[in-house]
Amino acid sequence: MESGFIVIVLALFTLMAFIVVAIVSKKKTQARMDDPSATKSTLAKDKSSTGKPADV
Repeated sequence: MESGFIVIVLALFTLMAFIVVAIVSKKKTQARMDDPSATKSTLAKDKSSTGKPADV
């Protein structure tokens, strides 16, 4: 095997892993945005910025 082939395979695997993590994170964020009972972010206009952060 060439070392160039291994580098390409590792790069593609890493790219696919990041894409999967991004898709899962997006789905979790969308689900939280659609949930009216979810805790609001401290960055929201109608939430105090001195409160506890929503995802901690």
